[in-house]
Amino acid sequence: MSAYQPSPRDKFAFGLWCVMNIGRDPFGDATRRAVSGVRAIRGLAERGVWGFEFHDNDLVPIGATAAQVRKVMRDVRRAMDQTGICCATGTTNLFYHPVFKDGAFTSNDPQVRAYAVQKVMRTMDMAAELGAQTFVFWGGREGAEVDLSKDPVEALKRFREALNFLGHYARRNRYGMTLSIEPKPNEPRGDTFFPTVGNALAFIETLDPPVAKRTGVNPEVAHIKMAGLNPYHEYAQALEAGKLVELHLNDQKPLRYDQDLAFGSVSLKEAFFLVKLLTDYRFKGPKAFDAHAYRSEDMEGVWAFVERNMRLYKMLEERVAVVNADRQLKQMLAEVCEGDASLDGLYAKYSPAAVKRIRSLRLDPNKLANQRRLPYEALDQRLNELLLGIA
Repeated sequence: MSAYQPSPRDKFAFGLWCVMNIGRDPFGDATRRAVSGVRAIRGLAERGVWGFEFHDNDLVPIGATAAQVRKVMRDVRRAMDQTGICCATGTTNLFYHPVFKDGAFTSNDPQVRAYAVQKVMRTMDMAAELGAQTFVFWGGREGAEVDLSKDPVEALKRFREALNFLGHYARRNRYGMTLSIEPKPNEPRGDTFFPTVGNALAFIETLDPPVAKRTGVNPEVAHIKMAGLNPYHEYAQALEAGKLVELHLNDQKPLRYDQDLAFGSVSLKEAFFLVKLLTDYRFKGPKAFDAHAYRSEDMEGVWAFVERNMRLYKMLEERVAVVNADRQLKQMLAEVCEGDASLDGLYAKYSPAAVKRIRSLRLDPNKLANQRRLPYEALDQRLNELLLGIA
């Protein structure tokens, strides 16, 4: 048990909304009592969690007075000081209130767009006061069901204007937060803008350079699997681009509604590959879980859910070390990957000399197709044995 006990050194984080979730869904009412944001923070800290993420309305309701906000912030800072937990991420709830029924930054109503930007500025102020490292933009309502209702080109321009403005706002106020876009293909909208990591990365390149430089992505496993894509590949693209600023870990049955299941609860093998990617490339950012306990659980079950996510991640880290050290697997990979090392980097940089050398190569496709075995069945089975602890 103790070998997998989480500690702040693991840099695990949870959204407050994960713990505060009361089990309500589109077909049924709450199944457990509400927990305050401050209580959620303290409960996470008691279980070795490094940081928490929050929406503005996880801590203060819409319409709260300045005095009410100050009191809540005092209570949060006191909880942080007494427990040592930090604020990992802030984000703004731009999806729950009816005002956002047709979008926030991309709404057709200029007043709604202005209100959304105003609301984010206030949340940024809160996040900066709490020392948040990241500020996330999840466009839950930024989309459409009726395509004729919203010009997607104009919608992207509106989103860009908002992000540029808010990015400059953070810079001018010397807020040290990295900005992040969280992709999702659909739900609650029929189609959502920025459905994948690739969409988000392409959009970031169109932002004002100072804003683009400090903007990345925080992919979520469930969102990726909702689109039938591979989390291992999506996270790898963000990592390779130098834009993976945070993780949202959970699980999901592919091509279904957003289930927000515990990490690794559907596919241990997919979860393993994600942990392996982050371990092999020494990812240093927060490892945040964005999931909910089963609706059947009481509050004790919610805390068991919190511990379960972190313990499984640490178990998979242990398996990564075993897999990476396995001699048989190393030999198999070496045989699969061996080749003429002199050709590595041949076209990494264009030059007339490289063109000349490539043209001079005598490469027979028929010979190349059959010059080596690719025993992927055996490779995959060896991995299975190592994951099961049989080998």
